[in-house]
Amino acid sequence: QVQLVESGGGLVQAGGSLRLSCAVSGRSINRYAVGWYRQAPGKERAFVARISWSSPSTNYADSVKGRFTVFRDNARNTLALQMNSLKSEDTAVYYCAVARYSSNTLGGDDANYWGQGTQVTVSS
Repeated sequence: QVQLVESGGGLVQAGGSLRLSCAVSGRSINRYAVGWYRQAPGKERAFVARISWSSPSTNYADSVKGRFTVFRDNARNTLALQMNSLKSEDTAVYYCAVARYSSNTLGGDDANYWGQGTQVTVSS
């Protein structure tokens, strides 16, 4: 069974930094895209960042470009999200995701494996 476990969430002041980690078991992340989504209160889950498998390419939501960086460690079967210059609007539950089929993209809910989420709260 594939399991994704996030860690590193918490409470931070605006302007601060956090690093989220996601440990994947039950399946190698080699050859698959991985990334992060978030769900703010009262909103739908939204894409944050993605990193492909080969010649790793990344893309980010416009709202986090220049502040967040996504990493992957295929040997350790982990991914991470470094979040800098945090803003109150970054407050959300953050989910890591591993594509079920694609090496480049993260699709809709059924196209990925998901973690259980970790809360990030940014105080202003």
